Amino acid sequence: MVIRTGATQTGNMLTIELINNNIPRLQLQDTVTKALLLLNDFRLTHLPVVSDEKYLGLISEEDLLDAEETKMPIELMQEHFIYAAVRDNEHFLNAVNCCNQFDTTVVPVINEEKEYLGSITTAELLKTLGNFAGTNEIGGIIVLEMERSQFAISEISRIVESNDATIYHLNTTVDPDTGLFTVTIHINKKEISAIVSTFERYEFDVLYYFGNEQFENEIHSNYRHLMNYLDL
Repeated sequence: MVIRTGATQTGNMLTIELINNNIPRLQLQDTVTKALLLLNDFRLTHLPVVSDEKYLGLISEEDLLDAEETKMPIELMQEHFIYAAVRDNEHFLNAVNCCNQFDTTVVPVINEEKEYLGSITTAELLKTLGNFAGTNEIGGIIVLEMERSQFAISEISRIVESNDATIYHLNTTVDPDTGLFTVTIHINKKEISAIVSTFERYEFDVLYYFGNEQFENEIHSNYRHLMNYLDL
């Protein structure tokens, strides 16, 4: 789960907005040698293949290196094409998912007629993902761990807001082994010791936090380790 509040990004949310027109495309008559040179020059793992503006798929460096003849056209390698792409009107997170699923450094963007419009690079996706997560916004970060039944956005928001702060971004992940929620909260204040104390007063387990109180955070962590040791 990802929740964004406060400042938002109005642009760079749709895939069409992130296209890099400098990424080369291959034609069926292009040779394996040409494809490998382009992959090396642009430091990519895959290249899109297009015929009459229609997108045919991605060809990987690994498959090209395994080709029997470097002078042969990639038309003879169509069985290795990977049909990975996103539509031009999709949210950019779908491109992130496509990138992860196919382990590629480029994500082709197509329209409704399956015409190739361009590609998105992993560098652009990482930059946009960082903006989406609020990493460019100054503030502190608090990481909590809790049972699923304990997770309540309203309660977390109430605690943060009671300390005159606002949540920029909230993200949850679930440990597949324990089923515990890890809740990462990005807050608009770097002075977060009072907020951390409030969470602990309400018996939330604060794993760690980052703000102006780095030194205090380390002392707090060492103190907890000492108490655990003395309990043995």
